[in-house]
Amino acid sequence: MAGKKNAWGRRTTIFFQTFKWKKLQLSDTLLEIKEDLKKKSKAKKAYSKLTKEEELLLQQIRIKTNERNVNNVTRTKAYLDFYRLYPEIHWAFLGHMVSRNGGWNMTDLRGDMLSRLLNEKIRRDFFGFLERGNWLIFQDAYPQFLIYEESMKRNQNMFYLLPFLNISIFMETIWENFWQYRDSYLLTIALIINEQSYLEKRIVQNPFYKDKVFQTLEFKLQDLLSFNHILFPYEGKMPGKSAFIGQTLHHFNSLNERILLGKRLYRLLFQDMNQLDKVKSWAISHPHTGSRKDYWPDIFNDINEGLPGARFTRRLKHCRLRQGAHRLYSPRLEYAWKNVDHQDAETGDWFHDWRVIDYLQEQEKNINGEITNDYCETLEKLELAALAKKTIFI
Repeated sequence: MAGKKNAWGRRTTIFFQTFKWKKLQLSDTLLEIKEDLKKKSKAKKAYSKLTKEEELLLQQIRIKTNERNVNNVTRTKAYLDFYRLYPEIHWAFLGHMVSRNGGWNMTDLRGDMLSRLLNEKIRRDFFGFLERGNWLIFQDAYPQFLIYEESMKRNQNMFYLLPFLNISIFMETIWENFWQYRDSYLLTIALIINEQSYLEKRIVQNPFYKDKVFQTLEFKLQDLLSFNHILFPYEGKMPGKSAFIGQTLHHFNSLNERILLGKRLYRLLFQDMNQLDKVKSWAISHPHTGSRKDYWPDIFNDINEGLPGARFTRRLKHCRLRQGAHRLYSPRLEYAWKNVDHQDAETGDWFHDWRVIDYLQEQEKNINGEITNDYCETLEKLELAALAKKTIFI
């Protein structure tokens, strides 16, 4: 047990050594959060006995969360539904858009190109990794939203119930601060920190995924696959063909990089209200299916137009179909993968060091979301690889 704690301490030290941006003086709000976190981490909180009403509320929250945590499509829809009710919770929409990308990555594993590059075992392992991460984040984040909803209905701070749902003391402090100051930016960045830190031990440092996924795929295919592109579609100038903004992630196994990416994605999505309205309008009018047909029906189809066993040929040129070519197969999630029965989430609070609040400091720099050219190049690389049937991946 001591060895595990020491290992975690070493990773924390490395994490803060790699966290290099100019440190700003903490604001009064962040100083207040710092002091509250230090107090919470020093002493074990004495929880009072729950009333029957509180026990019933927690049971209802668990039931509602499980009902919406069936698969990527149900989770993604739940995030958007919540955001439309409570638009001050910006992370709900950010989570919706990122979860859409997770679904597209899942169905890519059954699509035209990756099914030719990866064998069935690797595809199942990678799907398990994507699905487990998507499931874990939802079962941690969505109960927080339901506690907030209940607080709003009662006009009463109910965040003292968060620990009974295995939510980090970090988020208990942040929600209490949000209830008082209503700082949507701070809450969003805190949720980014929380969810990525929550995944760190459970996914990234999990020996199974390190062996079966990262060692097999992360380093070999990072620059080839589209898994590292996160796309935010909106209605483009061409009828029926969405445009998009986005970002690219490198080094998924770095907690620092994932948090910084989350901050960039949030800035990109919310820095321009006109752009945000376009993405929201697209999301509302295009229900998530998991198929990339959702945004480019002229290139992708959720029905396989090819003949069984037919030779794979090049179909794309500059993100357009070549003359006479049929569309790329991108199945709906419901046809690509069966629902998964997950084991309970691993227990334990990731929060150990108050210095993580340095991430909460706001950055003013606008983010350039141009990603179309990079994404088109990635699609053409995938197509060439599928055409060559590179056996080093199977």
